[in-house]
Amino acid sequence: ALQQAPSARVLVSDGTVWHDAGASDGQELAWTLAGAAAMVRALVDAGVDRAVAFASIEFRFAANADQFATITKLRAARGLWARIAEIAEAGVEAGRMFQHADGSQAMLTRYDPWVNALRSTVACFAAAVGGADAITIAPHDVLVADGGTVGGRRTARNTQTVLMLESHLAEVVDLAGGSWYVESRTDAVADAAWAELQRVEALGGIVAAVEEGAIHEALDRTLAGRAKALATRRQPLTGLSEFPNIAEQPPDPSPVVASDGTETPFAPLGLRRYSDAFEHQRGRTDAMQLASGSRPAVFLATLGSPAAWTARATFAKNFFEVAGIRTVEGTVDEFDPELTPFACVCSSDPVY
Repeated sequence: ALQQAPSARVLVSDGTVWHDAGASDGQELAWTLAGAAAMVRALVDAGVDRAVAFASIEFRFAANADQFATITKLRAARGLWARIAEIAEAGVEAGRMFQHADGSQAMLTRYDPWVNALRSTVACFAAAVGGADAITIAPHDVLVADGGTVGGRRTARNTQTVLMLESHLAEVVDLAGGSWYVESRTDAVADAAWAELQRVEALGGIVAAVEEGAIHEALDRTLAGRAKALATRRQPLTGLSEFPNIAEQPPDPSPVVASDGTETPFAPLGLRRYSDAFEHQRGRTDAMQLASGSRPAVFLATLGSPAAWTARATFAKNFFEVAGIRTVEGTVDEFDPELTPFACVCSSDPVY
């Protein structure tokens, strides 16, 4: 069938699987390309022409709110696939990559979901600048309502339409090309991906690397580094770890997906959202509010002049509200342990 329709793209090498499981950009590229290489080998072994085998694959990558990471990842992917086609002697045309950029699921949050609309706008913009052939972003409230609300779906559609028809992002080839920063980051992620691709191929290919646990071990290392960056807020989550809105209506508890009992030769990858740990903590305080009728609170006891305590009180307010703990601000004399049993003293070092 492929020989009769050599331009048909009937297979997908899906990088969002790796991205959602926690992979870095270099890992996502490497493992997606390794999967595509395995598909090409299988097709050629089945008698399909090598050039046709290359041309039958579509690539799917995740686009997230780190715009330069998304731009450079997509640019690097095209160069790497062209290099693989060159090594395989499949021809220049066979090395042309069709890219479908999909809005990252891992970046979305269940709290303050309107921020997801901003994240998706940046992701869509970056995917277009990076040269994606097709782009899909999810409704901002897809984690709150199954499939998103009507308004959420409309917002997602309009975001893509406005960027394409009013910002004209589809009318310029390689918008970021020539920028030293973009070119150097593209080279860096391409080098990292190529090194990881060689490591996977040396293990016998992507299937062997997954079944032997090498992919899961690499994911664990990446997830540990990202968890530290998130926990220390070096990688902030607006609306959750930064500027939380504890007055919002808490979302329904996230459903627990049970296993269907099917045995697999490797541990499932699943979705590892950046916000999981923070949302778990917020969920605990939401449950306390539901059970007692009031949200846990801490009193911010200010000392000295406003100039002395404002900076630390602002930091403390954000710090406690990240965990869903309400803050009440006042002077030390206004502290009432029956209303707020805990207090945090806020002032400057000299006043302390």
